[in-house]
Amino acid sequence: MIENEEDVIANSLWTATANPAPDCPPLRGKAECDVAVIGAGYTGLSAALHLAERGQRVIVLETHSPGWGASGRNGGQVNPGLKEDPDTIEARFGPDVGGRMVAMSGGAGQFVFDLIARLGIDCDARQSGWLQPVHNDKADAVVRRRVEQWTRRGAALRMLDRETTAALLGTDIYRGAMIDERGGNLHPLNYALGLADAAIRAGAVIHGGSRVTAHEAQGGEHLLRTSGGEVRARKVLVCTNGYSSAVVPPMDRTVVPIRSVQVATDILPPEIAARILPQGHSASDARRLLLYFRKDAAGRFVMGGRGNYSAGATRRQMQVLQDASVKLYPDLREVPWRYAWGGFVAMTADHYPHLNRVAPGVVAAMGYNGRGVAVASAMGKVLADWATGTPQGALDYPVSPPRPIPFHFMRKPAVIATVAWSRLQDRLGR
Repeated sequence: MIENEEDVIANSLWTATANPAPDCPPLRGKAECDVAVIGAGYTGLSAALHLAERGQRVIVLETHSPGWGASGRNGGQVNPGLKEDPDTIEARFGPDVGGRMVAMSGGAGQFVFDLIARLGIDCDARQSGWLQPVHNDKADAVVRRRVEQWTRRGAALRMLDRETTAALLGTDIYRGAMIDERGGNLHPLNYALGLADAAIRAGAVIHGGSRVTAHEAQGGEHLLRTSGGEVRARKVLVCTNGYSSAVVPPMDRTVVPIRSVQVATDILPPEIAARILPQGHSASDARRLLLYFRKDAAGRFVMGGRGNYSAGATRRQMQVLQDASVKLYPDLREVPWRYAWGGFVAMTADHYPHLNRVAPGVVAAMGYNGRGVAVASAMGKVLADWATGTPQGALDYPVSPPRPIPFHFMRKPAVIATVAWSRLQDRLGR
């Protein structure tokens, strides 16, 4: 079970099958460093690792433990790219900046698998490819445009016909699919724990149980306080994503935390496991409220989708996911469902991750819109580049001022209404 979490979203497969965590004791007393990192998810851990490998003194302050948030709870799908497609990105940001964004995000999957190989992280990583199945004409057209734009840039994507799609998925419910061979899957919490261990071995210091309660600038430096001590740093990286607080304003108002939930079976009987995703792909379809599914390394089936804020509605959504799984794979009808959990992902108003200059010496990165495994890992290196002197204009992602979302206090009813509308549109096939 996930510690310090609501019961309804605490029964995580990934927590139940996690490797031993590195020792990350709470901060006690005073400390100094070159760079302080707030948050020990993929972004913060990747930043800390790359900074420590460059000889920087790094301290990471985490409210709970490494990977406690979305980094240790997600579906474990390594999906390259951003929500928007390359032509759209370059049209908005220009061929130079937009081109770097496309290259960074498109290469983020390979970045993760290369990092895992270099560091020897034990997290069941498999670069088997990511499937995006399509269910109607509109989804088919959208995905075909995506494939065309990426292949024009040399990426290994292609469309699959109905028969090939059915063979790879183990179900004939979809009319076709895109395959992105840059993608794959992993054990998300063990990946986070592996990053933490590697960062510590490189010289970073990680303090769990150390929620930052105050931040103030003092003469060109920054003071971060926790209940147990304080850290003085030249630079600060804010990497709190869907669990942001008001300690470093206005970052908590630049993203909308949305609950994502997952359910998972016991280890499937071999004859059933052989028929479901037989080559180990992960899949997330093209619906507005997408379904994402895969098997873990031991042969459990995992299905995820959008959740809700209340306990009762979350339980109902978990049942919806089980029902959707059985519709895809009738063999699952009699299989025990042992795990059900969830957490917050951070969404942005424009669907792009944000790299924000909050104040002199303070930069924040968050808002991965469900693409955090790959892109957050790569963004950590971008933060390390910034903290070690790479000019802002030369970074692989554009830096902008924070833009608080108008009427942010209305986010929960707005999200509930948007989800209901999207669900209706999906049912109508629009």
